[in-house]
Amino acid sequence: MMRVLEFIVALIIVAVVGVVVGVIMPGSGHVERSLVFGKDMRQVYDVLNNFRRFEDYASLRQEDPKIQFKLSGKAYGPGAEISWTSEQSGIGDGKLTIASAEPEFYKVDNTVNSAKIIWNLDNDWRGQDKHFTLDLERQGSRHQLTNVTWSYDVAYGFNLVNRYSNLYIHGDPDSLIQTSLGNLQNVLAAVPNIDYGPLVPYIRPTQPTPMLLVSSSIPRSGGLAALDDATATAVKQIQDAAKKLGVNVVGPRVIFTTNFGDQNYTFDVGMPIDATSLTVAGQSQELTPPQPPKLGEEEAPAEAASSAPASAGSTAAAKPAGPQPGDHDRFGRLIVDNNVRATLAYGNPTLMGVWNGTAAGVPQTREMLKAYAQTHGYKFDEVTNRLYDIEVQPEAKDKDGNITTYAKYEVYLPLLGDNVPEQTPEQAAGIPQPTLEPAPAASSSAPAAASSAAGASSTAAPAEAASAE
Repeated sequence: MMRVLEFIVALIIVAVVGVVVGVIMPGSGHVERSLVFGKDMRQVYDVLNNFRRFEDYASLRQEDPKIQFKLSGKAYGPGAEISWTSEQSGIGDGKLTIASAEPEFYKVDNTVNSAKIIWNLDNDWRGQDKHFTLDLERQGSRHQLTNVTWSYDVAYGFNLVNRYSNLYIHGDPDSLIQTSLGNLQNVLAAVPNIDYGPLVPYIRPTQPTPMLLVSSSIPRSGGLAALDDATATAVKQIQDAAKKLGVNVVGPRVIFTTNFGDQNYTFDVGMPIDATSLTVAGQSQELTPPQPPKLGEEEAPAEAASSAPASAGSTAAAKPAGPQPGDHDRFGRLIVDNNVRATLAYGNPTLMGVWNGTAAGVPQTREMLKAYAQTHGYKFDEVTNRLYDIEVQPEAKDKDGNITTYAKYEVYLPLLGDNVPEQTPEQAAGIPQPTLEPAPAASSSAPAAASSAAGASSTAAPAEAASAE
C-alpha cells in the first residue's frame, strides 16, 4: 500500500512540476532565417506579395509531390490566398492569406530601402495568431541586393500543451522557412535582372485575328535602319500577297519577335487581313492558330526544288521537294508563297506595356514584361506565343529631320493558362499608362532612354493618376 501511495505522490509531484514549467515557459514562439538575394527589392517584393509562385519555392512540394494547391481571393497583395491539401500527416491541410504589405507596391522604388509583408497562417500547428513576416531591406554599395528575413510568430496563450510545443518550433516551421528561402533564390535567378519599376502593364484580352506573315532576320549591328528596311520589304510582300489573294489589309504592321540574339535579330512582320479562309494553290483552307513545332522538326525551304534539277521521269520532277504553297510549315501556318505565311494570330489574354520613343527601346520593354510576368506568376511561352509589338503611332519629324514627336509602341506578351487575372495591380489601382510626349526641341535623333516604358522614372500613385486624367 505504501508503494502505491509513493507512486501517486510521485505522479502528483511530476504533474505539479509540469504545470509550473509550462506556466513559466514563453507564451509565444519566434524563429527567423535570413538570406541575401542578388535582385532589386521590387522584384523580391512582387514575388512575395502574391502566391502565384508559392508552389515553385515552398518546401511543401518537395515534402509531398502530390500536394494540391488552390489560389483564391485577390490575385495580388493583401487579400490574396492560397490553400493546400495533403495526405501526409506532417503537412496536412492549410491556408495562407496576405494580411498586409507595406509600403504599397507603387511606392516600392529606388528611394525605398525597406518593406514588410505579413502572411497569416491557418494549419494544424499548435497555437494562435500564427503568421509569417517577411522583412525586405536593400543592401550593397549600390543597393542592388535585397536581404530577406523570413520569421514565424505564434501565440500559445495559457494552453500548457501549446507552450510545450515551443520546444519544437525549430522543427517544421524552421525547416519550411530555411528550405523555401533557398528555393526562392532559384526562382528569382530565372527572372531577367531588369528594373521594371517604370513599366505600367495592363492585361488585355485579344481575339483570334487572321494575319499574313513574312519572316525576316537582320544583323544587330545594322541598327534601326536595317530594321526599317526589312520591315518595309516585308510589308510590301504582304501587300502584294493580299492583293493576289483578294483580301484586304485591315490594320497596322505587327512585329513578332522570334529571337533577339547577340548577333542577329530574327522576327516575323505581320499584317491583319479580313478573311479567315484563303484559297491557295486552288484549295480553300481555314486559317488556324500556330502550333508548337515537334522536337527536331526542320523545314526545307520552298525554293529548294529549283536548286537541283531532277532526272527525266523521276518522282521529284512530278512534285518539287520541300513545302509548297498550300502546305503548312512546322508551326502549322499556311504557306502562301516562298516568303508569306498565313495564320490566326492572337486569341490569348496579354500583358501589354507602352513604349514612347524609338524602336530601340522596344527590346527593353519586352524584357520588362517578361520579368514582370515571372514575378507576378503569369505563365507564357515564347516559342509558339511570341511577344509582339505594334507601332500605333509613327514618329514625326520636322523639315530638318529632327524628331518632334516620338513613336508610340504597344508591346504584348501573350499569357497562358486558365488562371490569368483580369487586371494587373497597376490596372486595378487606376494608374494610367503613359501618353505620347513631344521630343526635346533640340534633339536630332531620339535617344534610347528618351522616354521610359512608363513615361516617368517612377510609377505614379493612384491619387496622382486620377488627377492626371
